[in-house]
Amino acid sequence: MSDTPEGDAFVRVADIEIDAVAPAALGFLLTGRGQDRADYRLEMTIEMPMNPETRAVVAELLSQSDFRLSRRARPPLGAGRARKAAPSQG
Repeated sequence: MSDTPEGDAFVRVADIEIDAVAPAALGFLLTGRGQDRADYRLEMTIEMPMNPETRAVVAELLSQSDFRLSRRARPPLGAGRARKAAPSQG
């Protein structure tokens, strides 16, 4: 998997290698292990009807996948306060 571009506002949380894919009512339940050796579970909902053959193909594709989970980076604590505390020019 490629790294996130420089200056991207997202922070990598986990890289997950999918070990198993199980059918769920409206999609799939994926389980895997991250590089941090923690177990992860991803519930994927697909809002589109699938016949059994298509469902089997999608499950096989997902079982051969790796996922990179990222989240938006939070601004440093106090960053908003520093602006508010600055005296106004006027």
